Amino acid sequence: MSNLGDNAQCQRLLSDQLPRSDERCLVVLTGARQVGKTTLAQATYPDVRYLSLDAVETRVALGALPADRWASSVGPALLDEAHKAPAIFDKLKFAYDAGDVDFSALLGSAQIMLLRRVRESLAGRVLLYELWPLTLSELAAGSGPIERPLLLRVVEADDPRAEIDAAPVVLPAETVALRQSADHLAAWGGMPSLLHLSHERRRRWLASYHDTYLQRDLGDLARLSDLEPFHRFQRLAALRSAGIVSYADLARDAGTAPRTARNYLEYLRLSYQVFLLQPFRPSRTAATVKAPKLFWSDVGLVRHLTGNWGPATGALYENLVVAEAVKLLRTAAADVGSFYHRTYGGSEVDLILETSRGILAIEAKSRPTWAPRDFSALRRLAADIGGRFAAGIVVTGSDPVGGSLHDQIERVDDDPPLWAVPFHRLFG
Repeated sequence: MSNLGDNAQCQRLLSDQLPRSDERCLVVLTGARQVGKTTLAQATYPDVRYLSLDAVETRVALGALPADRWASSVGPALLDEAHKAPAIFDKLKFAYDAGDVDFSALLGSAQIMLLRRVRESLAGRVLLYELWPLTLSELAAGSGPIERPLLLRVVEADDPRAEIDAAPVVLPAETVALRQSADHLAAWGGMPSLLHLSHERRRRWLASYHDTYLQRDLGDLARLSDLEPFHRFQRLAALRSAGIVSYADLARDAGTAPRTARNYLEYLRLSYQVFLLQPFRPSRTAATVKAPKLFWSDVGLVRHLTGNWGPATGALYENLVVAEAVKLLRTAAADVGSFYHRTYGGSEVDLILETSRGILAIEAKSRPTWAPRDFSALRRLAADIGGRFAAGIVVTGSDPVGGSLHDQIERVDDDPPLWAVPFHRLFG
């Protein structure tokens, strides 16, 4: 078992962004099931009453409570699984607008249900936050302070190139936790509950998580009477991680109608299981692929659904890199557009980050060392967009048998500016 599990509780990047309980606001904290929303909320607001609406008796009691007694009977509260009790939203609105309750937090994993209630009852009154599976920086920090990852420093910097050059070329030898955390993330994903388990129990946990998701979140979202077609679709979608979406192909292989396939994929997106990257178009006339690309938020579930427990190579490694970047950017609420780029001629860049200071282009290569050909697509993109190209990075990985990671950040070229950066250096 990894000594990652020795950490009692991982710190979360989001904790510094959440408002204090003495501020007048309503907070909505949403994200996939089991990513740590309740743990984070209780750690951030230890003085605020916690109520789980997963319990039928709690839902019944709050449902019967008159709105004018909400403040005196409930008061400021952490309301978990809030989407299961839609009647409470109007009551909380009444108490908040009257000035009788100044703070509460609503937690839930069913995005469409929770946010629909917010739009209907609490629009203009809430601050929305999303919590994702653990990032590499959170895993490596454990219960200690979190270092701001290099990727965030680069996209926020006035001079992205100088920020990369300012990073130490090689890490000190004592950064063992960073390497272990990168190995864990690639092998198991970032679900907090897995840290304390043996390898065998981690596989069982992922299987149970999948079953629970089908029974609970999907039940809230879709009310499907027969889960088997969706189960089959989910596995097919996992096999297509980091692939361009074709609803017709998914529908054919899953034995459903294209509209059903589109609905199923939307259910996965709304429950934070997957996200889509839209294509980047350097210009209006560029001949680029127009369909989105599919990524899973956590590679642990992809491994369970596909049965791929080997080294993270190819599409799985690309999914790992892109998901880690998107988790960081969304957690930090960075003003950055995320895209992929693929021409009809076959030139592809895995991740395009569009910032106010230019384009940061990222390629994922699972090998521990880079080759000149790895930068070909980045060079073509730089030639196409000219001065908008701020930097290009090839993210290298571990060796084929899952051994130690290479540490060195290498500047490969000045024109265009290109670097090779190990996964754990960019995200840790």
